[in-house]
Amino acid sequence: MLQQPAGDLLSTNTSLDEVPAMMQHQPRASAVGGRHEGGDHDSDGSSGDETETAPLLNKHSSSGSGGHDGKKGDGDGGGGRERRLRINGDGTWREGAAIKKGNNAVTTSKYTILTFIPKNLIEQFKRLANIYFLMISGFQLIPGLSPTGRFTTLVPLVIVLTITALKEIVEDIARHRQDAAVNNTEVEITRNGQLTVVKWHQARHSVSVRVGDIVRLQEDQYIPADLILLSSSLPHGTAYIQTANLDGETNLKIRQALPETSHLTDPAALADLRGDIECEGPSRHLYSFSGSLHIEGSAPLSVGVKQLLLRGAMVRNTEWAYGIAVYTGHDTRLMQNSTESPHKRSNVERTTNWMILAVFAMQLLLCAGAAVANTIYTKQLEDAWYLQLEGSAAANGALSFITFIILLNNLIPISLYITMEIVKFGQAYFINHDLRMYHEASDTAAQARTSNLNEELGQISYIFSDKTGTLTQNRMLFRSCTVAGTVYGIPQTGPAPHDAEGAGSDDEEEEEEVVIAVPAHTRTSDSFTLTEREPDEGFDGEQLLAALNSQDTNEAQTVRHFLTLLAVCHTVVPQAKPDGTVAYMASSPDEAALVSAAQSMNFVFHYREPTSITIKVEGEDLDFEILNILEFTSERKRMSVICRCPDGRLRLYIKGADDVIFARLAADQPYAEVTMTNLQDFASAGLRTLCCAYAELDEEAYHRWNKEYKRAAVAILLREQRLSEVAEKIEKNLVLLGATGIEDKLQDGVPETIVKLSQAGIKIWVLTGDRQETAINIGYASGQLTADTDVIVLNVANPGATKRHIEQALTRLVPNAKAGVVIDGETLIAALEPDTRKLFLELCQGCRAVICCRVSPLQKAEVVRLVRENVKGAITLAIGDGANDVSMIKTWIFYSMTWQEAHVGIGISGEEGLQAARASDYAIAQFRFLSRLLLVHGRHSYHRLAKVILYSFYKNIVLYLTQYWFNLYNGWSGQSLYERWTLALYNVLFTLLPVIIVGFFDRDVSDRMALRYPGLYGTSRQRTQFNIWVFLGWLVNSVFHSVVVVVVIAFIHYDGIGDASGKNQGLWYMGSLAYAAVLLLVTGKLALEIRSWTYLHHVAVWGSLVVFLGFEAVWQIASALPFFPFGEEVFFVIFRQVATPQFYLALLIIIFIALLRDFTWKYVVRAYRPDTYHIIQEVEKVQRKRPRKKAEAGAARPYLGYSYSEESGGTAEAIAYGTFGKKHL
Repeated sequence: MLQQPAGDLLSTNTSLDEVPAMMQHQPRASAVGGRHEGGDHDSDGSSGDETETAPLLNKHSSSGSGGHDGKKGDGDGGGGRERRLRINGDGTWREGAAIKKGNNAVTTSKYTILTFIPKNLIEQFKRLANIYFLMISGFQLIPGLSPTGRFTTLVPLVIVLTITALKEIVEDIARHRQDAAVNNTEVEITRNGQLTVVKWHQARHSVSVRVGDIVRLQEDQYIPADLILLSSSLPHGTAYIQTANLDGETNLKIRQALPETSHLTDPAALADLRGDIECEGPSRHLYSFSGSLHIEGSAPLSVGVKQLLLRGAMVRNTEWAYGIAVYTGHDTRLMQNSTESPHKRSNVERTTNWMILAVFAMQLLLCAGAAVANTIYTKQLEDAWYLQLEGSAAANGALSFITFIILLNNLIPISLYITMEIVKFGQAYFINHDLRMYHEASDTAAQARTSNLNEELGQISYIFSDKTGTLTQNRMLFRSCTVAGTVYGIPQTGPAPHDAEGAGSDDEEEEEEVVIAVPAHTRTSDSFTLTEREPDEGFDGEQLLAALNSQDTNEAQTVRHFLTLLAVCHTVVPQAKPDGTVAYMASSPDEAALVSAAQSMNFVFHYREPTSITIKVEGEDLDFEILNILEFTSERKRMSVICRCPDGRLRLYIKGADDVIFARLAADQPYAEVTMTNLQDFASAGLRTLCCAYAELDEEAYHRWNKEYKRAAVAILLREQRLSEVAEKIEKNLVLLGATGIEDKLQDGVPETIVKLSQAGIKIWVLTGDRQETAINIGYASGQLTADTDVIVLNVANPGATKRHIEQALTRLVPNAKAGVVIDGETLIAALEPDTRKLFLELCQGCRAVICCRVSPLQKAEVVRLVRENVKGAITLAIGDGANDVSMIKTWIFYSMTWQEAHVGIGISGEEGLQAARASDYAIAQFRFLSRLLLVHGRHSYHRLAKVILYSFYKNIVLYLTQYWFNLYNGWSGQSLYERWTLALYNVLFTLLPVIIVGFFDRDVSDRMALRYPGLYGTSRQRTQFNIWVFLGWLVNSVFHSVVVVVVIAFIHYDGIGDASGKNQGLWYMGSLAYAAVLLLVTGKLALEIRSWTYLHHVAVWGSLVVFLGFEAVWQIASALPFFPFGEEVFFVIFRQVATPQFYLALLIIIFIALLRDFTWKYVVRAYRPDTYHIIQEVEKVQRKRPRKKAEAGAARPYLGYSYSEESGGTAEAIAYGTFGKKHL
């Protein structure tokens, strides 16, 4: 038994970072193995989510026989490099003139024993704050410069660096163990005429998997390298793989060996196989591959992604398979994509950096002022011999500048970053464990994939939303069709606003297993009988069947072609299940719906071979020889199949977007006009539309075309472009058959969510690939458009006309009017031109709703970028569920260049797999959870983190400025007022926990009220709680408080400081009193700022004072011990202080004077200038005081997310959601 790699095989360390769309220069093409789309199509060609800007998650064609999974990528990989390797060779390959040799080792760890210290230190000192404190530590080590000791900054800095380093060590040890588990996995290869078991990688290259080796795979085994499939245990060399570790898709994908190699099943014959493989160089693109196989004695064979078995995928439902290793180790697609995602910085973080610079500038000014004062003071006392002054006054002044830099070094809190990280981590924990955002049907919880942007969720101004799978359920239902101008199945008139009916779709679904109950069968069974299946819900096919059997031969023939097209023109793969059903593994739910519709009308697809499809029509098996599949791509917006029909004729069946199909119709089509009218009716009813047509092909013309197609299919470079150009030559002179209409319903709660977000002041733009009518329909259904909305439709493609129409729309736009803009993809191209984009943006900003229809993935990204770059201060959010949404939600990194579209990306874990979720910052299961994510978690996170940052600056400025003012009394000597180690523990012990608890649990209103009154979100969206002006207010207040502390203490002890016995005390008595006053003052300030109290708040806030008193007592007693060399200067000071009335008098006066201003200001604002949350707090108080009905009070309440009821005030709610307590201030 061979060993299997443990766990998810690098999935936890693999980040699928796609190359930005702007780096794509080569057009896409189609090829064999393509895919079709149902529904209205994006202008990039998909009705669903095709990612033009996310090549990793775009599957595109690569070869004629190779084909692909039907999703497109970005041109040929490998950056133009070609690789030539020898089959069963020595593990080397040639790139140009160079001969290279590699191994199959995987290294995802960041460090080794030798590199850990330097690399980790370099990483940590990329933070300017760490460099700053290191510089201060260096100054402190210079004798005679530091007034606070030599190590009081270095020790806390080392502690912070050590904690971070330990975290890195733990994480990297796990990576090393995972790498070892993967590299030591065993696999069989053919070597020396027999099967040999080797490791995936060993130090000895000859006993590892290497390039050119023929590998034998077994069922449920991970693939050790990127292989070209040669043969398998299944007929015709078919193999099934699961790529969950690569793209998040759990459904099976089919791979197909070339017919010329599928017979190679004997290990001895495989070991003797000789030849070369020529292919592209290593590439990131999961769904593209171009190569050719040169077996000695045979003509070159084209190989593509249909033959490519990717490392990290698992072999499923295939007993064994053989493949040739073409890429190993870090050249494999999996490892090419294992790059670290770039760091997104939130607006709060950027603002904080400016605050740090402002404080540093203030520190420099204060130190410069102190240096000047020191120089003047020293100059005046040059004759005071008893002071023993050394050096000139100027030199002493210069040294005092550095001394004051050290004295005031913690005006910038050393604990700020670590406090922020802890708070953000806790906030992310609450998001992950909020069961109110848990979707039971799919067993999916919300996931914060980063904690860096929690507060950004509370400042969103624009939401850019995909539609299918995001607003809709992405579950397709065949509703209606038009054949030969006749409508079958009457479409609904369109869902009313807030109804969960009838949504169109714009998303190209990723290959999804859709199970349809069809009895299992074998190809050789002549007695196979199909059990009748009920027609699809919502579609009555009796009329269509009647037309099929009508006396009108033209109508009957058209219906037969139409149903045949539905059953033949697709890439669905049937798979027999143990329970006797057949699973249709479709490239999208649309395809499954279309095949199911054909099956319900007795055109049953039930078997596929590499070169044929078998359908059963009224009990008779009909075999269609598949000659070519011309793939659905974003540019083509169509898919076609060339087949030899049972009657021996060559025929092309094609389906795609209406504009593409109509442009290729033959002249004088009798049903064209009525079909177009029917399409508009379907779209108005919210249905996804798809046109169907066919063409009879001439044998001689086809063979000429096929030769050209094959030449394009074996090209290594520009294969997709050449295939696309060839396909254009045969997809013409089409005969129109009709069109289909498929329904995709809205998700639950979408209209209510959109209304809430709109009331919060957030503008929602829907970016869809649907037709204009469908887009408008879904706008009304979702509540984005209402009956009183003035809809402005822009659908002119001429740039000059577009600009003129936008200008006209601006003139009729009334301020604050309920207006909406609907624009199609062609017009959007003109609207985004440099001379028009600002006008277009102005128009959109004046409207409450914007719907962009027929847009491509690239256009989605461009629209987001338009707002991001031109609306000052706007925080954008993009949400989607499919691969084509990755372009607008992902931060791209390519070499040293970075592109970032939306500030925050939200992925829906939906029907299309996990591509968008994996590329996002946050993942949720349903669109309706977005309101809670923003209005509750986002708003709370913003307010809490803002308070944490402002308070962190405040408490440090108060403490350290008291030392500055103290120097007024000692000649600006730079003398510290506080004992050095007590000073060092201020940030890490006495004031750390209270601010963290506030960052976790403080809130101004409950979750329920935040959702009930979305207008509360405006304070965070407008950043009224955290900006430079608010910071300056806190800064001035902290300066005032520090002055109060020094002035009061100096006034009370003006004539000296005496203890209970009357003995005069010295410096440390005053310093200890000032320290206690500062700690009590900042604690009182925090208590005033807390808006909801719980027992955790009380424990943290008042407990910090208890910890201080206990520490002081123990520290000052321990200082008398001979083996304890610290704190001797403060021996027993605290005990003498508490025995004097001046101590208590000073504390009371300081607290009263300092906090009186804060308390008075809060009272005046609340009483005479209340903010929205003040009013909501009062409403909530009144509601809590109302007696509940007895039945309600005694009723059992559901247990949600560790939570008690909102009214209970329970602790569990705080732990689960960070919404503790009910006493709002």
